Amino acid sequence: MAAIFGAPLDLTESFRAGARGGPRAVRYMSDSLETYSPTLDRDLEDVALADLGDLELKGLSVERAVESIAEAAAHAASAARLAVMLGGEHTGSLGGFRGIKRVYPEAVIIQADAHLDMRPDYAGEPLTHATWLHHVGEEFGFEHVHQVGLRSGDRAEWRLARSRTAWSGTALSLPPSVRERIGQLPVYVSIDIDVLDPAHAPGTGCPEPGGATFRELVEFVYSLAGLHVVGLDVMEVSPELDPANITAAAAAKLVREAVLLFGASGPS
Repeated sequence: MAAIFGAPLDLTESFRAGARGGPRAVRYMSDSLETYSPTLDRDLEDVALADLGDLELKGLSVERAVESIAEAAAHAASAARLAVMLGGEHTGSLGGFRGIKRVYPEAVIIQADAHLDMRPDYAGEPLTHATWLHHVGEEFGFEHVHQVGLRSGDRAEWRLARSRTAWSGTALSLPPSVRERIGQLPVYVSIDIDVLDPAHAPGTGCPEPGGATFRELVEFVYSLAGLHVVGLDVMEVSPELDPANITAAAAAKLVREAVLLFGASGPS
């Protein structure tokens, strides 16, 4: 079973806003997709799927919004073998991982992202979409952090990532030795849609050239088969920046494949 909820958070974007529309756009574009995945030979019609709706975050401070997301993620993880969050700015993933840790205290995180998001503050603000992973490291330990697809960050972030995380790399893959260390620990996968090249995901706040194709990203998701994935999010979809909904379509298909891959099998 999978439980999905939306987190339309859009308070701290450093360049272009609009991520609040992500959950709505991803749901809309999901209607254009078949329920069947020929790659996985699985169908959503055979999976128990609960859509818990969108959180009401309007008027909340970013700290309170993140805590509301944490509560929702914990609820979804308690109710289903896979909790899925639709974003929303990436700050929400701090809440998503907090909630997962309340249900699975040994959980680790895998972040697929163009940006490291590890600054201690951004423009004087301690909690933003550019700092959320620093908070994850401070709260839970950087040794629980695994990063792939990276191609942007300041010098201090790169030094921190290379010296303290379990794994940080520019390739969209995990080395076999890293997978071995993860073993069957619970895993939370956080995907910033800007890990894709802007040609494949123009509708995002901070597009960064030189990224992956959709095929490369979905192959990375498939490569996680065998891990105990208990939570997943797809963040930073900004439909106002992409009238053709290319970005939301990519996010919707990623969610479909993840639900079929992780929500239909594995430990309850």
